[in-house]
Amino acid sequence: MIVTQQNCMTEWHFSSGMPYTDPFNDLTLDFLVTDPDGDERRVPAFWSGEATWRVRYASPKLGTHTWHSESSDPSNPDLHGKNGEVGVVAYEGTNPLMRRGPLKVAESGRFLEHLDGTPFFWLADTWWMGLCDRLGWPGDFQTLTADRVRKGFSVVMTVAGLYPDMRWRDPRQVNEAGYPWTEDFSRINPDYFDLADLRIHHLVRSGLMPCIFACWGYYLPWMGIDRMKQHWRYLVARYGAYPVVWCLTGEASFPFYLSENRESDERFQIRGWTEMAEYLREIDPYGRPATVHPSGPGGSADDVEGMSDIDINMLQTGHADRVSLPDTLRIVTEGYQSTPPKPVINGEVTYEGLAEANRQEVQRWMFWLCMLSGAAGHSYGANGIWQVNGKDAPYGKSPRGQSWGDTPWEDGYRLPGSEQLGLAKRLLEGYRWWAFEPRPDWVEHAATVGEVHGAYAARIPREVRFVYVPGEVSARGLRVWRMEMKGLEADVQYRALLFNPVNGHEEDLGPVEADQEGRWRPPWSRPPAFQDWIVVLEAQ
Repeated sequence: MIVTQQNCMTEWHFSSGMPYTDPFNDLTLDFLVTDPDGDERRVPAFWSGEATWRVRYASPKLGTHTWHSESSDPSNPDLHGKNGEVGVVAYEGTNPLMRRGPLKVAESGRFLEHLDGTPFFWLADTWWMGLCDRLGWPGDFQTLTADRVRKGFSVVMTVAGLYPDMRWRDPRQVNEAGYPWTEDFSRINPDYFDLADLRIHHLVRSGLMPCIFACWGYYLPWMGIDRMKQHWRYLVARYGAYPVVWCLTGEASFPFYLSENRESDERFQIRGWTEMAEYLREIDPYGRPATVHPSGPGGSADDVEGMSDIDINMLQTGHADRVSLPDTLRIVTEGYQSTPPKPVINGEVTYEGLAEANRQEVQRWMFWLCMLSGAAGHSYGANGIWQVNGKDAPYGKSPRGQSWGDTPWEDGYRLPGSEQLGLAKRLLEGYRWWAFEPRPDWVEHAATVGEVHGAYAARIPREVRFVYVPGEVSARGLRVWRMEMKGLEADVQYRALLFNPVNGHEEDLGPVEADQEGRWRPPWSRPPAFQDWIVVLEAQ
């Protein structure tokens, strides 16, 4: 009997003595696993090359799990009708992904939590092309991983080989084993994914949740529905036993950059990815949270026909520096107010350094705008990292003929915005951030879509209030440092804290003395420096 610990992936191998001309397409293999409570799961196996198949499994349930194999070729005694057991024992390590269990949507629908009920703070970094050989293994990949762990990131978003911003079979797509599929998409390259395994496993072992994108949206017309289903089944078989989040695709409805049939491609992609969402729900034995990354300024609902199979409302709100702030505020607010509620997470916004703009002050502004307007987490990105620029070999041009910039990833990961968002996450984790309610009506000069330079406010009644104030003056001269908090409860004593989002410094402002109308102003004519600040009121 194989023995493994709770929530930890284990695998076993099977070799076929019967030859197959095209094993990837000629045979499928599933394992029906029955847990100690009698619940049965159909766990897909994957072709591992030559005559070998592998199955991976994990469970939070202690005890003996029995399995039985089913092959599409029942005449094969090496694969069909095999039986065995897996023993699951208590987890003894410290990795939070294993100790707390995989993710699910909380009962409120507002945020993600671990299986044990611990809320999960999504702070993602964007490594779209993180599985290619331009981010070398092990040195480069482990360096970037260690930096993100140190700064407090919890998620890495990466694409399973079928990348954006390039044609199929672009040389920039390869890892050390070549391309992920044959040129005509007739079969997968298992060697490619063996090397991807090393990277995915390292993320999980380091405590980072992989958010795995199957591809970019425009691969669907190239591959077709049936091949894309094979691709998704393979990913579920390879990585479903890990604590992962699935993303159907990136920019689901976006046709290839140079497509001559953009309208028909877009219609096909929306229908196709809707079908793929249903298929993923059917074949994933673990029910990992699933989302879809939208193609334009909006949310997941814009790129599929209905959200019944989508767990997380992922947004994309623009890369135009401060110009993207109004759309971001509008889209996050609309997402939070949607029914039924789903966790809202901005999946792509203002990559730091992109177009020689979107600097660290914009990263802070976007983070706090989203988190105080109802988001369940935030996704960061840095120019140079998402496409993996090398110092001597920048990524180069996109299909439209223009480069996004040559910042090396080694410089990109040191940009200050990533450190500062880690500080912001650390501050929020000191409170029940998942229970925050956006309350712009409880602060004077609140930000609006028409005037984003105002204050952003959220609170937990009778417990804590957060207000973020940007450091800039609007074109109309709006200054909000004389802002007032409103509606303070007369029978609750608050203490005020001033938090510097640039360096994490905290200053105690003392007890809050509200007036008879429940209003309070910070005790200054001007803050300590001309920049953005956070004011926290904590009930004593």
